[in-house]
Amino acid sequence: MEKSTSGWINGFIGVAIFAGSLPATRVAVADFEPTFLTCARATIAALLGIVFLIVLRQPRPKRGDLLSLVITAIGVVIGFPLLTALALQHVTSAHSIVFLGLLPLCTAAFAVLRGGERPQPLFWLFSLLGAILVAGYALMNGGEGSAVGDLLMTAAVVVCGLGYAEGARLSRSLGGWQVISWALVVALPFMLLLTIVNLPAAEAFAKVSTPAWFSFGYVSLFSMLIGFVFWYRGLAQGGIAAVGQLQLFQPFMGLGLAALLLHEHVSWTMLVVTLGAVVCVAGAKKYAK
Repeated sequence: MEKSTSGWINGFIGVAIFAGSLPATRVAVADFEPTFLTCARATIAALLGIVFLIVLRQPRPKRGDLLSLVITAIGVVIGFPLLTALALQHVTSAHSIVFLGLLPLCTAAFAVLRGGERPQPLFWLFSLLGAILVAGYALMNGGEGSAVGDLLMTAAVVVCGLGYAEGARLSRSLGGWQVISWALVVALPFMLLLTIVNLPAAEAFAKVSTPAWFSFGYVSLFSMLIGFVFWYRGLAQGGIAAVGQLQLFQPFMGLGLAALLLHEHVSWTMLVVTLGAVVCVAGAKKYAK
């Protein structure tokens, strides 16, 4: 299998895993305080990452890799989970799709700034059209917004795009799962301390619903660790800017899961916009290099 093809497959698996992140976070913050949720999920994922690094006898990163790992940790371990958890107290998960539609474009911009990639001009056209298509659909169907929530989601998209691009750049030499594992390790002292400081009382845990516990488990294991194993590998193999456009599918995967599991209605406009996103991703892929 060609390296670029493998990159797109790994990237698609990563996006599919991330598709449930915002809905799961929305469910979890109903019973968990956002700061605790962010820190606890990162702590759990970091402990698993340490086990993988030790069992598989991975060498320590080079000193020159430390800054990139810190940037990655700030972007995807701390920044995006915390900012989205705070934002989802003010906006619905559906409304947050507006901002997820801008994430591929943001990732591509940081791929140029940090990853040294130089897509062709038509790539930016397809990328911009895809962002407008997804964000426009979400604006029509995402419910009411909030100035605070929108500001938090905007910040989340920026730091996430930076974390994606920086982690993918480092994955070229360090490896995909190694990058997210070491980034989690870098953030562990800070996140563990905040987890302890923000630990709820025992009676509060007793009131947590079963869906919230399942959502907590999902964002800890899949959103925070397993998804990144595929995602960073895909970005490194297929190109950050190109494979990053697969994120245009994430909102529709989430809505599809809602239709499948919760029997929510899927409109014809969603199908049309999904088809448009497919065309934009195909165009971006063609002109990425």
